[in-house]
Amino acid sequence: MACLSRHHHRAWINTQDMLQRCPLPAHHRCLRDDADADPICLPLISSAYRLFPVYAMGCPDPYPTPEPELDGPDPIWNAVRDEAKLEAEKEPILSSFLYASILAHDCFEQALAFVVANRLQNATLLATQLMDIFCNVILHDKPIQRSIRLDVQAFKDRDPACLSYCSALLYMKGYHALQVYRIAHALWHQGRKVLALALQSRVSEVFGVDIHPAAKIGEGILLDHGTGVVIGETAIVGNRVSLMHGVTLGGTGKEIGDRHPKVGEGALIGASATILGNIKIGEGAMIAAGSLVLKDVPPHSIAAGIPAKVISGLQEHDPSLTMKHDATKDFFTQVATNFRDEKPNGSQNPDKNEVNN
Repeated sequence: MACLSRHHHRAWINTQDMLQRCPLPAHHRCLRDDADADPICLPLISSAYRLFPVYAMGCPDPYPTPEPELDGPDPIWNAVRDEAKLEAEKEPILSSFLYASILAHDCFEQALAFVVANRLQNATLLATQLMDIFCNVILHDKPIQRSIRLDVQAFKDRDPACLSYCSALLYMKGYHALQVYRIAHALWHQGRKVLALALQSRVSEVFGVDIHPAAKIGEGILLDHGTGVVIGETAIVGNRVSLMHGVTLGGTGKEIGDRHPKVGEGALIGASATILGNIKIGEGAMIAAGSLVLKDVPPHSIAAGIPAKVISGLQEHDPSLTMKHDATKDFFTQVATNFRDEKPNGSQNPDKNEVNN
């Protein structure tokens, strides 16, 4: 589907003119292309195609795109369009880009498919092919339609660098990588595993984010920055989780089967934290930046260190929503006490247990 809108305005043009502007697909090649041919009814190419040939190669799809399945008003899509119009007024040089990426589309799903397709395209994966795949999945999958909106809301609410819904949709690679994962996950369960893995590979190349399409990830997720995030095949991430850059949810070796971490709802995983093995990170837990977690972490607790230890409890129900990484005086006092209580030979006071010992 190369169309930018599901509404195709028809006009009479002759075949030769159409062939010069856009080659006809194979099933149309039987049409006469001589100058004396009678005009035929074909969709006109959108102005965005002329402005952005790299964004839209090929002939417009003559069949309308399915309507998104969500019912009622769409406040997020309305906000995205309003923001795009304001940005176009502020930065006229971006007006054509904003039109092609957002304003030419009829729904949030189409705009998202267009944006990520053009981020991932290369010489052998055309943007039009990818957009066709993405739209076909998103527009027929109501849970994905819900998730893409809850995710963009998470970016807007929790990332102070995210200025608007529009900026998350257009520029946040963590958001892009997460939504392509959702598409790949759907394809994986449709039995199209080779295509799902191809998308995983392409996302890893372009965004530096590696999420296996078989992993299970909830909604309202924040991948802050996204760079270096790795999520393994059997990992599970609950709703409202925030993952900072460099987080690894990996295995511990060559074992097969269920071998990756399970992260509970509302957890906050700090930058460059490594969580290995089939272990549980409890709901509302916080993993400090740079920690190596090898054992279960109880709900609503803070784990830090290499290897990680539970160092305190948390009063906040969902640290992922507040995004508070700063440590209090009590935190430093407890860390200092733990360090002091360690025995000189490196063994630890039995009263100061490692995580889930």
